[in-house]
Amino acid sequence: MASNFYDLVELLRGHRVFIQTHNFPDQDAVASAFGLQELLRNFGIETIICHHGVVERAVTSNMVADLGIEMLSDESGNTKDLGEGMNEQDYIITVDSQKGSGNIDVLIGDEVACIDHHPTFVEVSDYKYTDIRIVGSCATIIADYYRDCKIEMSERVATALLYGLKCDTRNFTRGVTQLDVDIYGYLFPKSNHHLIRKYQAAEIEYSELNAFSDSLRNIEIYNEVGFAFLNFPCKEGFVATVSDFILDIDLVKFVVVYTRRPNGFKFSVRSELDELDAGAIISEALKDVGSGGGHKSMAGGFAEEDKILAMNFDFNKVIQNLFLNVINKVPPQGIRLEQ
Repeated sequence: MASNFYDLVELLRGHRVFIQTHNFPDQDAVASAFGLQELLRNFGIETIICHHGVVERAVTSNMVADLGIEMLSDESGNTKDLGEGMNEQDYIITVDSQKGSGNIDVLIGDEVACIDHHPTFVEVSDYKYTDIRIVGSCATIIADYYRDCKIEMSERVATALLYGLKCDTRNFTRGVTQLDVDIYGYLFPKSNHHLIRKYQAAEIEYSELNAFSDSLRNIEIYNEVGFAFLNFPCKEGFVATVSDFILDIDLVKFVVVYTRRPNGFKFSVRSELDELDAGAIISEALKDVGSGGGHKSMAGGFAEEDKILAMNFDFNKVIQNLFLNVINKVPPQGIRLEQ
């Protein structure tokens, strides 16, 4: 498998190419897909950005509109129709996600390449090109391509990539590597900071304030591990926003937030403790009831409702025990928790 960007360019020549983000794309996924699309255009390769589900967060939608990013979305769930007639010969590059990660739908095209910054939990052997680096954001990898290829990017691309980098590192407070720092310095003078300030000032929507209040009433804390069930309809991105918010509580060092979805539960996990790897813990906790994965500091997953309820009708207790049983096995610094 190749990891030199010029190898990717040669791989794609002569094919119709789709850039697929994870489902319900966030700022980093959108920015990375857009940056890659514009970069490949420099080599005469046109691409189509696509994803399953809506762009839920208003701030992400504003970024898409302001920067003129065009994406095909499959809001109906019929992914085989995505892309105006995608066929098996079309090439797909997965960005900010990997096959088998549980947050990206399988399309009819051929997934030949993967560019991602998440740890690998399901090995995939049939990629022809991979660039998986454990850095703060996928936007960092895309910006690094521009730098290495010595290709100037537009202000639109720089703004998107810098905002994606800031979002996924939570303003450089989690998962930051030296490459992220270097890329920040590379992108900063090229970006529109008025737009970035605009987006950062609107990351919590007014309509979500009551939901924040409800989520706080539902927190259960076992020593330094917090659980919150969001018992109301909420967007994918909001689950992650609440988990970030709860992690700021001084008594919480590890947080599991979850909400209902059709046939199951959607999870967002955050960790401030090096010894408690969020991605590894959710992968282990949900292995028999669903799937999950992610970084040491942030992760996500999905559990099937029937498998959870088969253990006990009290799904909150089941979910808490699934995670606490894994956490209690973490040696030797692991927090010992009462269940």
